[in-house]
Amino acid sequence: MNINPFKTILPFLVLFLVYSCGENKPKNKTDESTTVLTAKAYKGTASVTQGIATTLLEDIYECDRGRKTDVGEITSTDGKKWTVPAETNYTNENFPFAIDLYNACEGKNYNTAQEAMSHYSDLDIVEIDSDGEVFTAYIFADNYFEMYVNGKPVGKDKVPFTQFNSSIVKFKVHRPFTIAMKLVDWEEHLGIGCEENRGKPFHAGDGGMVAVIKNKKEETIAITNKDWKAQTFYTAPIIDLNCTSEDGGYRYSKNCNTDGGKDGSKFYALHWQIPEGWMHTNFDDSDWQDASTYTNEVIGVDNKPSYTNFTTLFDDPNKDAQFIWTTNVILDNEVLVRHTVE
Repeated sequence: MNINPFKTILPFLVLFLVYSCGENKPKNKTDESTTVLTAKAYKGTASVTQGIATTLLEDIYECDRGRKTDVGEITSTDGKKWTVPAETNYTNENFPFAIDLYNACEGKNYNTAQEAMSHYSDLDIVEIDSDGEVFTAYIFADNYFEMYVNGKPVGKDKVPFTQFNSSIVKFKVHRPFTIAMKLVDWEEHLGIGCEENRGKPFHAGDGGMVAVIKNKKEETIAITNKDWKAQTFYTAPIIDLNCTSEDGGYRYSKNCNTDGGKDGSKFYALHWQIPEGWMHTNFDDSDWQDASTYTNEVIGVDNKPSYTNFTTLFDDPNKDAQFIWTTNVILDNEVLVRHTVE
């Protein structure tokens, strides 16, 4: 009798396929369910995402020896879509770029503020009030900033990530005026606040911003310090969602692990919606925390000429500007700050 070999192995083939599908399908559902259940156990007000975001834009700025400046999108367990590391105006032509105080990416390796200002044109002054005073802001941000005065865009960072740079913004306005800034600690691994650093593929980055504002007489009329207000809107990486806490408008991650690791694909992130009108003078920031201050050593700027070339400016012994951020300079990645200059 002739035996058809295909008929002989067919039942085993069917069993193999059924078994394989049965193994794969529940595994995916289990992973998804675990994420959703974990997010539901989270008691805070943020939306929760897990894992790496989808890249939408690659290298919005390229710099020799600089890190990648990609932008991505990720969906949280409540169905909202989030731009990471932040939704910015970097590609918006109507939002002016700041002038370089120091920018190695473009060969602007100035040694003093005076040298940098010699390349400044009065055409770069942003006018808020036509009969106002002219003020100059000197800014070092790790990594990116967008600055508003009385709600009007006055300058954004040219270098979103690295090499580290510093900037000048000039504007004309009446006193008092309100400064509002969006600060972004950029990331290589989109959606989890990580970069490759210090021998770890998934190392949590850190932020920090310092600014000095002078009038036309070169008198310092404002510096960054604890009198500013600050709030986080994107915190990552989070390994255990139970490490976070909130107290009214205060958002804390000080008890969270900041070690990073070799695999960040399961790390969580917390996202809060940025409120409308946050950059305007009449915005109520009373429930935001006071800005936390950090030393030069903590931020790690002592080997960066974009800062050290201008220590007489930023570290004036009479009016020493301090680095500011929220309470967690490592995990808080998108931060808004505000201050009114009387």
